[in-house]
Amino acid sequence: MVTAALARNHEITLFNRGKHPSAALTSVETLYGDRNSDLAKLQGRRWDAVVDTCGYLPRTVRASVQVLSHSVDRYVFISSLSVYADVSVFGIDETAPIAGLTSEQLKKANEIDSSGQASAVTYGEMYGGLKALCEQAAEEVLPNRVLIIRPGLIVGSYDYTARFTYWVERIARGNEVGEVLAPGRPDRYIQLIDVRDLAEWTVRMIERKETGVYNANGLPNSLTMERALEECKIVSDSDASFTWVSDNFLTQERVAPWSEMPFWMPEEGAPHLKGFMFINCNKAVGSGLSFRHLNETITDTLTWRETNRLNEKLKAGIDPDKEQGLLRKWHETQ
Repeated sequence: MVTAALARNHEITLFNRGKHPSAALTSVETLYGDRNSDLAKLQGRRWDAVVDTCGYLPRTVRASVQVLSHSVDRYVFISSLSVYADVSVFGIDETAPIAGLTSEQLKKANEIDSSGQASAVTYGEMYGGLKALCEQAAEEVLPNRVLIIRPGLIVGSYDYTARFTYWVERIARGNEVGEVLAPGRPDRYIQLIDVRDLAEWTVRMIERKETGVYNANGLPNSLTMERALEECKIVSDSDASFTWVSDNFLTQERVAPWSEMPFWMPEEGAPHLKGFMFINCNKAVGSGLSFRHLNETITDTLTWRETNRLNEKLKAGIDPDKEQGLLRKWHETQ
């Protein structure tokens, strides 16, 4: 977001705790503080817009919006497609019903320690409902002055979830271990969005003073899992070969969707998620959201990992020994 805004000559102020190292950014003001206790540091200032990328609890978002209500013209809240109550059907758009939480769930969420790096995983099944309540809190305090962005699976450089990065890196290692376990049907559709496409479009939306709710993801029915993996192979000039393993086999072997096999969901075992990779994003596309070629995303993700010599274990992806064991067992059963 900062890079995209600076490229368009905006002045930026960052507000964060400063607990994680980051690249030096020239001409960027940084205010250090915790949004749970230091919001007073933001008072008495003026900005055109604020972009809230880390709002997980409705009480936290409400407090931020209240403090900034007289300091900003627009409040931009980065939400999630997980807000939808039912993604069992294809093509849901921004008008679909959103999730809710019971008072007991909300109490449980508020009791979770958020002093570390919070994420969707931190709040588990409550995540979608919490994001929905955050959206409502922002709009209640600043009616008609809120821009809500609901991204899908964000990929690219600096992705700490490593969901797509796993495939980029695993296939690049094909020269070491050529056979790659690929999950489910090759022609199964997936949706993702490069973080730069999302950020650059969001900045343009802020410039136009847009408000309302927008789904932000890649186009549905346009990218298959097979094509994504083949593009990874082309970019890294890998000799990897793909062995497509059935949903039933992976389920029987208790392979965890997403954490061990990113971008894989058993098609029969999760009917409530059947439409998750088919979200309608026409409204955002009509408002200027565009997409770079997948091979650019893959190239830059791989370059980021290689140039930074990031040798730590990725947070997503199957253990190499387990992968090879599963491949041997799969071949024995065929």
